[in-house]
Amino acid sequence: MLQPVLAFWAFHAPVLSVLLPAFTAVALLLLGDHGGMSAQGGGHAMARLRWRRRLALLSTALGLVMAWGLVQRAGGGGLTVYELGQWPAPFGIVLVVDRLSALMVLLTSAVALPVLWYACGGWDTRGRHFHAVFQFQLMGLNGAFLTGDLFNLFVFFEVLLIASYVLLLHGLGRERLRMGVHYVVLNLTASALFLTGLALVYATTGTLNMADVALKVAALQGGDADLARAASMVLLIVFGLKAAMVPLYFWLPGTYAAASAPVAALFAIMTKVGVYSIIRMHWVIVGIDAGEVSLTAQSWLLPLALLTSVLGVLGALAAHSMARLVAYLTVSSVGTILAGVGLFTPEALSAALYYTLHSTVVVAGLFLFVELVAAQRGPVSDRLQPAPAVREPVLLGVMMLFGAASAAGLPPLPGFLGKLMILQSSAGLPAQGWVWTVVLVVGFLTIIGLARAGVVLFWHVQPDTGSHDAGRSPRMLSAAVAFILLTVTMAILASPIKRYTDAAALQLADKASYARAVLGRQGGAALPTTLPYDGSAGPFERRLPAASPDSRATETKQ
Repeated sequence: MLQPVLAFWAFHAPVLSVLLPAFTAVALLLLGDHGGMSAQGGGHAMARLRWRRRLALLSTALGLVMAWGLVQRAGGGGLTVYELGQWPAPFGIVLVVDRLSALMVLLTSAVALPVLWYACGGWDTRGRHFHAVFQFQLMGLNGAFLTGDLFNLFVFFEVLLIASYVLLLHGLGRERLRMGVHYVVLNLTASALFLTGLALVYATTGTLNMADVALKVAALQGGDADLARAASMVLLIVFGLKAAMVPLYFWLPGTYAAASAPVAALFAIMTKVGVYSIIRMHWVIVGIDAGEVSLTAQSWLLPLALLTSVLGVLGALAAHSMARLVAYLTVSSVGTILAGVGLFTPEALSAALYYTLHSTVVVAGLFLFVELVAAQRGPVSDRLQPAPAVREPVLLGVMMLFGAASAAGLPPLPGFLGKLMILQSSAGLPAQGWVWTVVLVVGFLTIIGLARAGVVLFWHVQPDTGSHDAGRSPRMLSAAVAFILLTVTMAILASPIKRYTDAAALQLADKASYARAVLGRQGGAALPTTLPYDGSAGPFERRLPAASPDSRATETKQ
């Protein structure tokens, strides 16, 4: 009985990763959410709230299990292509699971589960339909990471953005409303630019399937190549805005600082959607071996990434509240990640992927920590000014110290390992001096900024004027501790994680295997629908493994 269920699950895992949160959201809406702000009163309302929490947590935990299965499956090197409606690419909609997409889905679930557990400590009662919108957000995130089509990337962007609009305003408040208006206007503008970029891509290639676009872009010449370059730069602006890259980062600090703690923690993965899209577009489609369009963004991406890292940490030094400090550190971490991407070598990309995992987990944990501290400081909240001493100075102090060491990149934590990998990958490259200088200086300034905040929070105290126990919830504390444990796990498992990211970077460089799996052809030649990745090929070589009947047994095209 169990075996057919597991077989069905494995067969449809790519689409179930999108449908599970979607169906869960619909079920939560059908359950109703009449309690809202008053859910604390009435046995019936509390019973409904408990069922909503159980369903949401169960679905998110199940999504984490499925994501782990995707990583295990992708770790073998095969590309899994799921055809919706059994229409073949490039005409039909396909979901593609490779090492990178599987890793990002796993990261999303790993962040979402403790964040949702934290929100169930009371934040989900401060507005209506929190759990349903949370699941729609997961649907958009998973879909964006798994889609193999640029237009459907836009669709899933819109799904996750619409959900994020509601989550940002959850709990209400004048500042949230003000920042929410800015956030909506900017993202609507970016969506219009996104459509413009897609129109230019379709005008030059006649397709929006990522594998097909990558093949056809490489053959463009003259005016068509110029138009494709323009399209790629328009999309760089769009994805740069989503990732909070200079000069398009100004919306993030205020927005994330205004959001509730669990929402800001979940939003830590949002900037990574922009980073992921930049990798797909500018590292794969118009990266190496893209003919006249090759490396269109190379002269822009690395300088902007380094500047993003520097301005982010300077903003953190100038921040007057912990929430804005962490938000600026989010910007700085995006710059460090994009610096690895902008070096355009598999080694640097692998280092950037490892650092992506670390920075997302640490930033999410820090946002939860900020509210834990703020709840025990009375009216001063998270502002960096003297306030009554917190009730758990040892526990919160250790958490602060751990988070600061992780964010700054001190050994032996994964932040140190990720930055060290980026520095090593830049050795011998023309930009080595700039990369080393920025990464090391930013790390040092991060230590200064977080040390200043720690001194204010734990040493500059005033006489207590009342009891503030809101931050003592075991549920909330356990969620923040979960992110610490995730960080420690990343340090312990650094070697296998690095092997995985190395393989993911090499797999991204092999366009031929990707085209073979998605399209079943390369330049008109019939090829097997999916093949295991041939790791013997060099990072910039495009050798195709010989097709054989056995190759279809590794992965089956859905």
